[in-house]
Amino acid sequence: MAQPHILSFKPQSREIALREKGRGTRWNATGRYEPESREQTDEDWDALPEDDRVARKTIVFNEHPKTIINKINSPYVAMQRSINPYRGCEHGCSYCFARPSHAYHGLSPGLDFETKLFAKPDAANLLTAELSKPRYKVIPIQIGTNTDAYQPIERERRIMRGLIQVLHDFNHPVSILTKNALVLRDLDLLTPMAAKGVTRVMVSVTTQDRRLARAMEPRTSTPDKRFNAIRQLAEAGIPTGIMLGPMIPGLNDSELESIMARAAELGATFSAFTILRLPQEVAPIFKAWLEEFSPNRARRILHHIRIMNNGRDYDPSWVRVAAPRTPFAKLITQRYRMAQRKYGIIPREDRQPLRRDLFRVPASISGQGDLFG
Repeated sequence: MAQPHILSFKPQSREIALREKGRGTRWNATGRYEPESREQTDEDWDALPEDDRVARKTIVFNEHPKTIINKINSPYVAMQRSINPYRGCEHGCSYCFARPSHAYHGLSPGLDFETKLFAKPDAANLLTAELSKPRYKVIPIQIGTNTDAYQPIERERRIMRGLIQVLHDFNHPVSILTKNALVLRDLDLLTPMAAKGVTRVMVSVTTQDRRLARAMEPRTSTPDKRFNAIRQLAEAGIPTGIMLGPMIPGLNDSELESIMARAAELGATFSAFTILRLPQEVAPIFKAWLEEFSPNRARRILHHIRIMNNGRDYDPSWVRVAAPRTPFAKLITQRYRMAQRKYGIIPREDRQPLRRDLFRVPASISGQGDLFG
């Protein structure tokens, strides 16, 4: 008989490190859909000096889906189409809301999510096939809304690069969200797309504190590199926004105004923000991380989170509503709106829509030449 899954983790002492070197968590409970629950113990692991620990290697599996464009019908998001070139994310953010999706693969949302990744090497070919269909309807595509397409393995895999090339060739509208400066690699494609009005980029910045960023988002670009990405994207003429997310009450929300001010100075013209969400296994993972990083503030921070979630770790009907219900959520929203007005940043929903009328199947695929060429 299967044992029930207990989604909790209590450190034995403050001296015990909860994370493996270079990873966002040590928590690796069995996926909630598995018939058996297993627990692994590393004998004397915590007795080793941090510098002597061997970092767990990343394993990448190839998967071959039949389609690449996801159709979305959710009351919580405005987008209708998305692409995820990868499953799992090596960035290892302790708060990542996408972690629970790894349970669908029989893997843990903990360390497995960071170290056992899935790549879709056929993504560009699949996208070409879907965009070439006679009845294809052009709807802007979002990339980076689940796991980051510009995570470290993209440097070698270049799957995102292939997708951008296809979207470039078709003049297809696309919005990109990332927290990795690797997006600058593709300026040669994004710049002409922006000139036509078919692309824009948002860079996610959670904190300007390098120590906090390295602990909370261990394999992302540093805050300074992300701000530099905002500057270079804006200078290239690409509509660039700032995503402040997640805002964590009592941990990084005090930086909201300073992040927006710096982003605006560097060229960001639109913005969005999110408040921390802790669905499913994200709650014990984040709690364990918080107890390690800031044990003196952990109880107060978790108290604020539960107040904003109707007394729970996560309640989407409270934390994801258009109009915040609790005092702390209202305060963060008011501060955010005031900062937008002060620094001349427009809300994400007020952006100029991406153009759809320029979409064309390339002649190399359609076989049709230019009538007036």
